Amino acid sequence: MENELKLQIIGHVYNDYDEKFGIPRQSGLAPEVISRVALLPEYSRPEAFRGLESFSHIWLLWLFSEFYGKNGGVWSPTVRPPRLGGNRRVGVFASRSPNRPNPLGLSAVRLLEVRQTAAGLELLVAGADILNGTPLLDIKPYVPYADALPQAQGGFAVPPEQAGELEVQAPPELLALLPLEKRPALLAVLAQDPRPAYHAGGLDAGRVYGLSFAGFNVRFQVEGNVLRVLAVEPAQGD
Repeated sequence: MENELKLQIIGHVYNDYDEKFGIPRQSGLAPEVISRVALLPEYSRPEAFRGLESFSHIWLLWLFSEFYGKNGGVWSPTVRPPRLGGNRRVGVFASRSPNRPNPLGLSAVRLLEVRQTAAGLELLVAGADILNGTPLLDIKPYVPYADALPQAQGGFAVPPEQAGELEVQAPPELLALLPLEKRPALLAVLAQDPRPAYHAGGLDAGRVYGLSFAGFNVRFQVEGNVLRVLAVEPAQGD
């Protein structure tokens, strides 16, 4: 059909985000989280990435595969953004919800390295807001003079400095259960307040939340502006 378009998956994104809950609401909010972008063999060609190292940041275009798999491509014209408390509807095209006609994601990330491995070419990037194993559709360089628009209005999307971060209190004996290199990333994710926005008003004070990250289950509570880590346990099956 003339209204259909076939896209090619060129690779996958791998990181420590084991589930949707806990992934920052936008890219760049947790730069401590490092992702590996592995290209499929037919696209793992060094000449296709020639010159990319000269850019500090890149755009990743990817597929909301979890939404697509669960919903079969069914979309809604209106959605309830978590930032608005989950009780106010806006048009899907005024949001970044995955519930859209074409479940495409777009993330600006910091490019750390382009490297050749035994399995093929891969990129290391920082600050992705992408679920582990997500299919990748395209890579484009971030061009500051055209892509950065500081005068633009952000609508209902509150800037991080206005939303504020949580103070994370994690007992050293619990942090010690995590590999050393995973600890800063977990703390950064928790500081972003993984809870839905409508839970952040104090109505669920005392509630225990669970976050799956880097193969561990992390349980925590939030009181006011303080997040306290209660437990860190290996995920079942590990």
